[in-house]
This record gives sequence, structure tokens and C-alpha cells, in this order.
Amino acid sequence: MIAGPLPGRLKLMHGFGAVAFGVKDGGFTFFLLPFYNLVLGVDAGIVGAALATALVIDALVDPLIGHLCDRTYTRWGRRLPWLYIAAVPLALAWALLWSPPFTGVPTFWEIVALAVGVRLLLSACEVPSISMVPEITGDYVERTTLFRYRFLSGWIGGLAMSILAFTVFLPTPESQLEPGGYAVFGMVGAVVILVSVIGSALGQHSYVARLPDSAPPPFSLRLAFADIFDAFRERAFVIFAYGALAAYVSQGVTLSITLYMLRYVWQFSELAFKLYPAVLGLSVVAMFVVVGPLHRHFGKPASGAGGAVAALVIAGAPYVLLLAGLWPQAGSALSTGLFMALMVVANTAGIVSIISATSMVAEIVEAFEERTGKRAEGTFYAGNWLIQKSATGGGILLTSLIVKIIGLEPGTAQSAVAPSVAANLALAYLAVSAVLTLLAAYWLARFPISRADHETRLAARKAANHSPAGVPRAP
Repeated sequence: MIAGPLPGRLKLMHGFGAVAFGVKDGGFTFFLLPFYNLVLGVDAGIVGAALATALVIDALVDPLIGHLCDRTYTRWGRRLPWLYIAAVPLALAWALLWSPPFTGVPTFWEIVALAVGVRLLLSACEVPSISMVPEITGDYVERTTLFRYRFLSGWIGGLAMSILAFTVFLPTPESQLEPGGYAVFGMVGAVVILVSVIGSALGQHSYVARLPDSAPPPFSLRLAFADIFDAFRERAFVIFAYGALAAYVSQGVTLSITLYMLRYVWQFSELAFKLYPAVLGLSVVAMFVVVGPLHRHFGKPASGAGGAVAALVIAGAPYVLLLAGLWPQAGSALSTGLFMALMVVANTAGIVSIISATSMVAEIVEAFEERTGKRAEGTFYAGNWLIQKSATGGGILLTSLIVKIIGLEPGTAQSAVAPSVAANLALAYLAVSAVLTLLAAYWLARFPISRADHETRLAARKAANHSPAGVPRAP
């Protein structure tokens, strides 16, 4: 671990690796369901079920990736080799997702195959990358700093691709219903993903490329899953998982339903579609400024729970007012401006909640080490990654069910949607978001590791490693 403040170059290059995740997350949540449903003509229920099936397959492999990452033993360390190897296949898989190599309307299993390829390869990059955080520093606030850079970079990647989508690849409502722009979106995203993963690995190489302190035991599939199950039974991780699951499902619903809401409820113009991703970018900058002080003064659990509740109240207000007839005419400049302003604040609070939850995982590593004598950064972050992907997929599935239940047909023009359908869309979103967000806030507030607990564990670990009888623990 690096003692004291981290070098600025290390923060930047570590965060840069998350651009790839941002590209994927923006594509999956904003565009994937509309692309396969509205453009390629696949039933929304089939798309949602295919993505959910891909997640079940992913669930069997993700924790194993984390475990293997923890057990990797090379002169470049435990994490870097994964980044160098997986980057190119991931970029190719991403391009194929948006240019399906099949004839006719994609089938259920064809969508599953594409989604599984992207998700597993992204795990092979993201899990090792994020697992470096507890290895790089043990400082409670500096860990938050690394996550701030990761989230800033991830959102920049996702928002930049969204801006390009709405201004270059899919600039008009008509182009958003044609496949050509999505193919270019996929190819450009593939290049960005490749540069992000390889560039981040090279930028961190001099800081983290070293032979681990001790070699891992011989690999055994039975022992691997035994270690994984033991890690996932850690009390702090179980409590975190409950809160994170609800938070990520809520986020998945919000992001995947956004294109439907902006088009059919808020009646966004072409200009508004182009401006919206850039406006949301302000919330990422705000998060970068406020999350550190919040963690210092209130801790991560309170920041996570408070951010979730604040996001629900602020984001839900426009829908409640619209349904009550107290909001300006949807589609007007006043309506669009007010909605964007509130979404900046709500999105800031939501990101604070998510980044607080993600940063909590770093402290679970030392709690598990205290109990077992083992460090399992990759296993725990694979667990977090599994929760996030499964929950996001669950959010997309919920959105697909909402779209199907309210009777919104593929290819429906903005002006052709009945007011009752738009109202039902808004009501369904409000109800689902409220339940999920309150569940997330409840569990995140109960996270059992405080800053004082974490620093006590670090002090004990340092004392044990420097005592005459101290023996370095296995990675």
C-alpha cells in the first residue's frame, strides 16, 4: 500500500480505466432495450428475459473471476495481466452487440450470447481494476478519492458517448429508429473501451506491477467456491448486498426508462435530447466536489442512505406535480428547463449514494482479513460487480415489463402516445422507484463498519506485520 496522499497521476490513470465501464453502462441502460425493441423489432419482454438469462450465466462466473484474480501470481502483480489480455476481446464484443452478426430479427438466444460475451469480458477488466483500490491505499478518505476519480471517469465516458449518440449518431427521432447510427455508436465505443483499459493499465504499471508477497495455493474448483461462499457470508457484505441490490435495481430502472420518459412523458425536443446528457454531466462534477466532505463528516453509510432518499424526493417531484396538474405543459421550454435543473440535483444525490456503497466494499476486505487471515479484494468486488450487473439487468427487465404492461408498441412516434399511456408510465416509474430507494436507504444506513472501526483494523494489521512474530498474510 502507498502511505500518505496518492500521486495525482495515479488517481487519474486509475480512474481512466472506468471510462470503459461508463461506455458499457450508458449503452446498456440508455440504448440497448430501445435498440433491440424499437429498432430491430424484438418484443420488449423477450429482450428483458434474454438479458436476465445472460445475468444468470454471468452469476456463475463473476465470483470465479474475482477469485482467480485474487490468486493470480505474476511479476506484474495480481491485476494487470487481466487488463492487458481482456481489453481487445471486450472491444470486439461491444462492436458486435450493436451490429448483430445475424440475419433477420435477433432471437432470444442470440441476444443472450452477445450479452454474455460483453458482460464476462467486462468483468475480466473491471473486477481486477477496481480491486486495486484496497491494495493501493488503506486510507478511508483516499479510497473515496480513488472512487471519485473512477466514477467521474465512468460518467464522462458514458455521458460523452450519449452526447455523441444524440448529436452525431442518433440526432433525430427518426434516426433513433434506424440501425445505422447504433452500429457507429458500437464501433466508436469499442475504440474508447480499448484505449481506456490498456491506457489505465499502462498508467498504473509502475505503481502496482510487483510480485505478490506470497504464492497462492494450488487452484481447486471446490476450494475456490468454498472461499467465495465464505467471503459472501461476511456480515458486513450481506448487509451491503441488501442495500446495494435495491439501489442498483432502482438505478437500472431509472436509466433504462429514461429514453421512454424523455420522449413520451416530457416530450423532449431534438435540442433537449442533445443537451440532456451534457446537463447531467454537471451532477458528476458536483458529486466529485461534495462526496469527500460528506464521507469525512458523516461517514459512508449515512451518506449512502441520505443520498438515496434525497434523490427519490427530488427526482420524483416533477412527476408528482405533472400528474397533479401543477407542472408547466410538457414539452415547453419552461417544463424542460425545470426538469433538467431538478435532475442535476437528484442525479448528484443518487451518485453520492452509489459511490458511498461501492466504497464500503473496500472496508469489508479488512474485516474479512481480520476474521480469516485472507485478503479477497477481487472476490468482494466481483460480488459487488455481480450485484450491480444483476440489479441493472433487473432494472432493465422491470422497465421492459412496464413498457409491455402499459401497451407502448415498438416504433411508436412521440406524438402518437395517448396521455393516459404517458401518465401510466410515470405512475409505474414512481411506484417502483419509491419502494426500491427506501429499501436501499434502510440497509445502507445499517452498514456496520465505521471509519473508526476501519482505522482500528488497519492499526492492528500494521502492528502484527511489524512485530517480531508477525508473518505476512496470504493474499
